[in-house]
Amino acid sequence: MAATPPKAALLASPEDVETQFYEALREADLDKLMAVWADDEEIVCIHPGGPRLVGAAAVRAGFEAVFASGAVRAQPERVRRVHTLSAAMHSVVERVAVGTSEGTRTGWVMATNVYLKTSHGWRMVAHHASPGTANEPPELAEAPSVLH
Repeated sequence: MAATPPKAALLASPEDVETQFYEALREADLDKLMAVWADDEEIVCIHPGGPRLVGAAAVRAGFEAVFASGAVRAQPERVRRVHTLSAAMHSVVERVAVGTSEGTRTGWVMATNVYLKTSHGWRMVAHHASPGTANEPPELAEAPSVLH
């Protein structure tokens, strides 16, 4: 891995990374957003309905295109976390507020965020977002606690 990006702060937990990621989306702050990503050419981002973006340059270009339309008012909800000592995966339901001529509407996006603990703190290595539903929060299918 190369040096830490210039604006990168030491992020102490995957939750810190996730908080900064969604703040950066709401602020349309590309530098703040890119500071949460690992400095690795294997990072991956998939926007709803979009292609797989691999590497920092592609991820940055993808978010530049998203921010060309303004900030993304996304709020993570219903977070499911799987953590180990050096990796974490969060499955989230993103509540996305979209302004229309008829006012603000809410849409839902299903996302998976993957984090790794690096020498520079926790960093995002993957964000995969898929379209959810337009009007209501998606139902969550829960597995039974006993499998047999």
